[in-house]
Amino acid sequence: MIRIDDSARTASGRRGFLAGAAAVAGGLALAPNLDTASASTEGPKIVRTPAERFAGLPDYPFKPKYARIRLRSGEELRMHYIDVRPSDPAKASGETVVLLHGNPSWSYLYRHVIPPLVAAGHRCIAVDLIGFGKSDKVIDRFAYTYPNHIDWLEQALFRRLGLREITLVCHDWGGTLGLLLVARNPTRFRRVVASNTGLRAGGPDLGPGWQYVAKWLQFTQRTQDLRPSEIVDGFALKALTPRVRAAYDAPYPGDEFLHGVRRFAVLIPITAEDEANPMIAAAWTMLEKLHTPFLCVFSAEDHVSHGDHSALSDRIPGAQGQPHVSIPNAAHFVQEDRPAEFGAAVNAFIRSTR
Repeated sequence: MIRIDDSARTASGRRGFLAGAAAVAGGLALAPNLDTASASTEGPKIVRTPAERFAGLPDYPFKPKYARIRLRSGEELRMHYIDVRPSDPAKASGETVVLLHGNPSWSYLYRHVIPPLVAAGHRCIAVDLIGFGKSDKVIDRFAYTYPNHIDWLEQALFRRLGLREITLVCHDWGGTLGLLLVARNPTRFRRVVASNTGLRAGGPDLGPGWQYVAKWLQFTQRTQDLRPSEIVDGFALKALTPRVRAAYDAPYPGDEFLHGVRRFAVLIPITAEDEANPMIAAAWTMLEKLHTPFLCVFSAEDHVSHGDHSALSDRIPGAQGQPHVSIPNAAHFVQEDRPAEFGAAVNAFIRSTR
């Protein structure tokens, strides 16, 4: 058992406490077959959620499409995406919006954001990260790393779909990965909209939210019957209906489908020696020179930022002078609480930067 005592209140105590929490989180067996499934060289390396689990999802009429990509070990897997365009080509704006979700949501999060953007003339592509939604899930939980997530996105968006001049809309972990993606491929992007997200390396200053991070680590790693819907519902002001909650849980019929969800918690950089720090530092070297138009659309009642986007808007040149917004009466999952306002902010930004 990890116990929080007075030593944990000092800077070094916080680092030690969180390092211990991360170690526990990374190695804890959550289900009887979890370690066996992850370490075994026999049996399937990828699982695919049965299609029938997605039947009749409320307000999600979009036709599924799949980009075939490969693991570094060579196995093929499918990354799901939806691609929605204006029905009348004459009204098309020529703009392509790529929407990236975070943890533990999937492209279902954008179901009420996409229609008004398409009505405004924009092509919308919403991707399910590997391990989420209708995308394949990798059995080996250690496959879920920063480099692999970036590689999977680059394969799908650039090599398979050939996208350029992208308006990136990114939320939560989709924002962290999205910022890394922009830093590596700046010429692919026309503009960026970041929501309730950040890109922070581990180090000695863990900030005031260190106890929250520790609790989050423990919750995601120790909860055997982990339900993504409860997390989304808990970090939105608007109560989700039973059918919407079922939609958020639909991709995960068993624990072996949840490794991607669980793994993001232990990818949060904590120490100065975190393996993600060099990649994050390299990204900031580029982002601090980025003049691509950059907008922050945060939530006034987000549990982490409380609407403060200065960690991004003060450092990225393309964010200077932009009409950043903290949407009132919205918590972390602003797409659930205020989808119309969120979509309107994205559309206005596209129009103002054409």
